[in-house]
Amino acid sequence: MKIGKRSAAPDAAMSVFEHLSELRMRIVRSLLAVGVGAALILIFYDFVLGVLIAPYEKTCSLHPEFNCDGSLYALGPVEGLSARMRISGYGGLILALPVVLWQIWRFIVPALSKKEKKYSIPFILSSVVLFLLGGYMAYWTLDKALEFLIAWSGEDVNQTYQISKYISLVALMVLAFGVGFLSPVLIVFLQLVGVVTPQTLLRQWRVAVMVIFALSAVITPSGDPVSMLALAGPMTILFLVSVFIGWIAQRRRKHQQAEVDSTE
Repeated sequence: MKIGKRSAAPDAAMSVFEHLSELRMRIVRSLLAVGVGAALILIFYDFVLGVLIAPYEKTCSLHPEFNCDGSLYALGPVEGLSARMRISGYGGLILALPVVLWQIWRFIVPALSKKEKKYSIPFILSSVVLFLLGGYMAYWTLDKALEFLIAWSGEDVNQTYQISKYISLVALMVLAFGVGFLSPVLIVFLQLVGVVTPQTLLRQWRVAVMVIFALSAVITPSGDPVSMLALAGPMTILFLVSVFIGWIAQRRRKHQQAEVDSTE
């Protein structure tokens, strides 16, 4: 009977120690998933490094005047090893993203209503897809961003990049684009739980666009206009799409409520 009562009781009634135990379990599972992903990246490290360097090599090959050959340099005896570990860590986190998001969701689910919990799978899947789409967009624009940055550094400047700094730039670009592309998930969720309405968001679309461009300028690590526009443009479109989804959900709720009222 105790087990049945506990499963029927709301998780909000859990003690502080039970919440901490739950959080620890979720963190451990997420770290294990990241560790497995990092191990896979280590196994295929040479292939992954080649993929990451490809935009830089492409830029150098297309522009001989840039004084670069597409090579990266280690300026210390441990820099190569630290770069390998960093790539493995970043790659492991990306590979483990579905598991990490699921653990985060499972931790916050007890605070949600039954109606809100049913959105778990769609939100997890859409978050993973949007983050990967943002990461791909960052990778796709990387050569164009490098082209702009190298061109503005001056004709007489030789381009010699440290492997650690180059990898950090790529990782921050992927992270910035991935997080930026996750904004529609938050906007749709806020509409579904009734915090904001599609009408309110649509009335404030000018402010939203200004915020998107300002945020893109802040979080873009390279600071070049190419990357900023490549992030702000899709985020603006995704904002409008999220408002449209919220509007559809609102109409569906009103239709269902009208049917309930008509049957009473």
